[in-house]
Amino acid sequence: MRRLLDSSLGRVSGYRLMTLGLGAIAITAFVLSATGLLFYTPVQLGVSLVVAVGSVVASGWLAGRIVRSPAHLESSVITGLLLFFLFWPSEDPAALGVLAVTGVLATASKYLLAVRGRHVFNPAAIAAVIIGFTQLGSSVWWVANSYLLPVVAIAGFLVLWRTRRFAVAGVFVAISGVLCTGRLIIAGTDAGTAAWTVLASFPIVFLAAFMLSEPLTLPPRRRQQLLVAAVVGVLFSIPLAVGPFSMTPELALVVGNAVAFVFGQRRAVRLRLVEARHPTPDIVEYVFAPLRPVVFRAGQSLELAVPHRRADSRGTRRVFSISSPPDDADRITIAMRMPEVPSTYKRALAALVPGSVVRATSVGGDFVLPQDPSEPVLLIAGGIGITPFASQLASDSAAGRTRDVVLVYAAGATGIAYREVVAASGAEVVVVGEAASAEVPTGWEARRGRVDHELLDAAVPDWRTRRTFVSGSPAMVDGVRAALARRGGRSVTTDSFSGY
Repeated sequence: MRRLLDSSLGRVSGYRLMTLGLGAIAITAFVLSATGLLFYTPVQLGVSLVVAVGSVVASGWLAGRIVRSPAHLESSVITGLLLFFLFWPSEDPAALGVLAVTGVLATASKYLLAVRGRHVFNPAAIAAVIIGFTQLGSSVWWVANSYLLPVVAIAGFLVLWRTRRFAVAGVFVAISGVLCTGRLIIAGTDAGTAAWTVLASFPIVFLAAFMLSEPLTLPPRRRQQLLVAAVVGVLFSIPLAVGPFSMTPELALVVGNAVAFVFGQRRAVRLRLVEARHPTPDIVEYVFAPLRPVVFRAGQSLELAVPHRRADSRGTRRVFSISSPPDDADRITIAMRMPEVPSTYKRALAALVPGSVVRATSVGGDFVLPQDPSEPVLLIAGGIGITPFASQLASDSAAGRTRDVVLVYAAGATGIAYREVVAASGAEVVVVGEAASAEVPTGWEARRGRVDHELLDAAVPDWRTRRTFVSGSPAMVDGVRAALARRGGRSVTTDSFSGY
């Protein structure tokens, strides 16, 4: 099931999956409305949907023309769909006018409430907050409905699977669910009814899956993300009120966005392409010069945007591990496997000429080695999964750190990449698979087979006492993690990206 989900969801971008998920909820709402199970009519739903999405798309196109930047259509559609679910469906011209203004405010927030090219707040949430504070209107989150809950839960599950944000969503759902249920019980509702009311009538699941999990408004590290989720969960659950203003789900999220911004990369990351080179015949490494210094830790990743026409379903953005060390301020490198039939994204990236400038929309991650260099580690790389380890090993070498490292490298058909970096680090190396039959550097061990506990027992007898880090395709990472966990692995940290 894991492989099927990873394979299926990896064929679409995060934006496309969000659009499909929200679209499925909207279609379900129309069906329920037509059968009389929802209070609002199909006409009210249809008109509100057109106004919500249309206002955001139109204002996004206009803003793009003004600032001379390509409009991100799919992002605008997502924002419009979110607003559609936050405000009452209506045929009333005044209500529709407020909804249109909200859509324009959501677009404006991406440009005006931004710092160095990076928007701070979830656009739909901040627009709803502004509308509420000005008392032009108020959100109702009508999507929180028992009839819609099954499709919201299924679509939300798929989004969280794709983004690997289950922990973030889980912290928010647990805290807000317990606190809200407790409030109802204190008010006299029995426990079962209270729990179901919170699940079915509060927008907890929807907010967690479709808004809190937005990558651009989350901080870079896992513990920071969990803290933000906890803050939003507490604020969501407490009925605070100051004068005519009260705590709302969107205001709780906006406060969480502000906390996240304090932790995050608070400047735009722009990279100028220097060159493209080939560590192996089917791996290409892109070398960039950052226009401003980029702060990151060895093993972290960046999301690179390469806008291009007629993008396929996987979109115009990808997440890549940074393969260069943080010590080298003059360059940032990423690497990828180039298949015979590449995606439109990879073709667009390959078509860039030296001097072209691209933008990274986020930098972060928790795939970092222990701060204590005396702690022994086992690194397991599958194919292009060697990239974060190249950064980590080069960083240790540059800093003169001596670390007890064993690298098990299932190079496969891609060949052995970054051999000079690995050799210079002094790590023990075991090359596994097809590349093991080729010539390997002196001192490295070559083994046939696949990475499992039996191979590790033979090649790395003390692997159970080491902190283990696994990087590669989702299928490879899940398989190795499960195999090691069943055989007493001490601690396994994983890094995987889908959609390549």
